[in-house]
Amino acid sequence: MELEKKESVTPAIRLSRNHQFLILCLFPCYFFIVGFFASPPDEIIEGIITILREPDFLITDYIQLGGIGAAFINASLLTLTSIAILYCLKIELTGAAVTSIFLMMGFSLFGKNIINIWSILLGVILYACFHRQHPSKYIYVGFYGTSLSPIITEIIYIQHFPAPLALIFSIFVGIVMGFCLPPLATHLFYAHRGFSLYNVGFASGLIATIVVSVFKAFGLDVESREIWSSGNNTLFIIIMFGFFAILLIIGIIAERSRSVFKKYIDILKHPGLAGTDYFAEEGLGASLINMAVNGAFATLFVITAGAQLNGPTLGGIFTIVGFSATGKHLRNIAPIMFGVWLSTLPASRHITDPSVILAALFSTTLAPIAGKYGIIFGIAAGFLHACLALNIGVINNGMNLYNNGFAGGLIATFLVPVINSFEDRRARAKEDVF
Repeated sequence: MELEKKESVTPAIRLSRNHQFLILCLFPCYFFIVGFFASPPDEIIEGIITILREPDFLITDYIQLGGIGAAFINASLLTLTSIAILYCLKIELTGAAVTSIFLMMGFSLFGKNIINIWSILLGVILYACFHRQHPSKYIYVGFYGTSLSPIITEIIYIQHFPAPLALIFSIFVGIVMGFCLPPLATHLFYAHRGFSLYNVGFASGLIATIVVSVFKAFGLDVESREIWSSGNNTLFIIIMFGFFAILLIIGIIAERSRSVFKKYIDILKHPGLAGTDYFAEEGLGASLINMAVNGAFATLFVITAGAQLNGPTLGGIFTIVGFSATGKHLRNIAPIMFGVWLSTLPASRHITDPSVILAALFSTTLAPIAGKYGIIFGIAAGFLHACLALNIGVINNGMNLYNNGFAGGLIATFLVPVINSFEDRRARAKEDVF
């Protein structure tokens, strides 16, 4: 009894800021090493050049385009660069920081690269300077806003346009888009009140729709594409579950007591609204365990469905892992994903279709609805999300990598007031009874 009591009050390891960022660097370094083992150096260099030269609007799988090694190296370099930016801005390691880093890593497997993100980030920084704010206030918006990076690549390689002029124009457009993102994201947050976790994806969807519409007015149109790799499930299962094991082990070591599992149970009780920070509320250990559990669940969902593990689906899994620090947990993502699967039953589409399996993974932007209002409304949200996400992409021609964030924002804006009306009616009925 005494030993158990001692263990329960053993404090978690207090890590310095340097040590926290060092641990964060371990995650992309893991995939950097994997990349070098997966492909020889000459193939990696050739693959990265291909990635940089090709258009990267949805759906462009960098694993198919440049190879496994090049895709993982690109993702690792971009993630390490993002971590360095956060460190140089003297930002503390929070749930939001971890989420932004994992998003950069995930989408660097199918859309973002070491060339096409900088003008958008510059636009966000200029916005901060214009309002005399420190760039750290908006850097997460900048990271998320790089979902518009396919527009930059498309402009750079536009046909019948002088290369220097195309480069200058792409930088200008990127800066303008980045400058518009912070005020637009702030405004749209009030529309869904935090029930869509991909708020910047909502804002990016509107910007992409406007930009693409202007392009079409000048006769510039983008043909749809679907570059989708297959046949690597066994390899990626080993890689991903090895990564989740690392997260789990670090999480347990960081807490040094069985209370870490109690804190994980406490995470499951959170509704998960935007602005939640499990790192601050429940600690590093429980948050990492939540990330590992959710990542394993999402990976098993893809495998069980019979779909492929590749750049886009791994990106979806990384997104779930990242937002497991700021809102998602097993109890609020499972109903949403089940709702997406349910939407395939009366339709001609199948859960293994690329757009459908991606909708299942990214639909978890609506996790707060299931966390707040319960399983039934969560399933309904997932069902509606799939119906919208699979049709709304034509508006921006795949130029917004967070297409599901755009759809999720619209669904949350529509659904939450309707749910609240039922909740208010139920509450009034109870008042009448008593």
